[in-house]
Amino acid sequence: MIKNIICIAIAFAGLYVNAQSIERQVIGSAGTTLSNGTVSLDFTVGELAVTTITDGTTTLTQGFHQETIILSILVDPIVFLQGALMNNGGGNLMRDDLRSSVLSTTSPYSDNLTCAASVFNAGGTSGTGLANDDIVDWIFVELRDGDDNTSVIASQSALLQRDGNIVGTDGVSNLKFNTAPNNYFVVVKHQNHLGIMTANKVALSDTLAIVDFTDSANQITYGTDAQTIFGVPTGVVAMWAGDADSDGRLNYSGALSDLPYIRSQVFNDPNNSVFGGPPVATYHSVGYLATDINMDGVTVYSGAASDVLNIRNNIFNNPSNSVFGGPPTATYVFTQQLPEGAN
Repeated sequence: MIKNIICIAIAFAGLYVNAQSIERQVIGSAGTTLSNGTVSLDFTVGELAVTTITDGTTTLTQGFHQETIILSILVDPIVFLQGALMNNGGGNLMRDDLRSSVLSTTSPYSDNLTCAASVFNAGGTSGTGLANDDIVDWIFVELRDGDDNTSVIASQSALLQRDGNIVGTDGVSNLKFNTAPNNYFVVVKHQNHLGIMTANKVALSDTLAIVDFTDSANQITYGTDAQTIFGVPTGVVAMWAGDADSDGRLNYSGALSDLPYIRSQVFNDPNNSVFGGPPVATYHSVGYLATDINMDGVTVYSGAASDVLNIRNNIFNNPSNSVFGGPPTATYVFTQQLPEGAN
């Protein structure tokens, strides 16, 4: 918690028989007296004593206050979203189909942060014009207590660039949290990908700390099979795609299946009708939607471009999906690897 430290140093003069002396006493959480033999200065945390008023019995030493102190820390989380790496041509830049078509200037997460529409321009607002600065999507970052990885200390919506860097809502700046320097677990969440967290706490301060979740040779992610190498470029890992209902679970067939949400989005789209007839399963429902698993700006239930196939492939290619070493099953439920499990 950020507090303004407001201290007043009060000195009391003690009265003695046939004599009077003034003795300083500093009242505050910390303080001291500095002297060069001629001049003495009393101060407490954040203040220098500059004025002394006395009535001969009681002495009041008063200082000046600093401006509001804001403690902040800087962090540069780097992540890949599997959905945005699908069919990207094999490079290490995620696709930015959403930015160029349906991406909202309001975050889909609880803080409802907003950004200027210009942040979604090609090349972003960095002035570099580089493709790696283009925005892919909104993302959500949490800092958790270094002594309790279930306790969220601070969180905020942010923006994800094509190269995996997470930046502030201006599309350029490093992510800043107005909280005290300390050790934290770093968590990254996305509306249709399974959330991830650092396995170890990270020392964060006003010196920028890079937290790279993407290196397959140096995986720092908490849990088992928390990220995937399936369908992504060699040498990197990415967050699992397919959580169409944003519940922290990935399931193809069964009670927790994500498929009904995709089907519902397609069949209930008011524009899904051919010449006034019934809706069709192959319809492309356009919009900024959690059901858009491969993040191409459309949700499709059936056909070659179906988002359902992405979920199926992720379930059957999940290394954890095996019963006693047997073949994977369609009903397997994979829960995001956060200490609290699903949302």
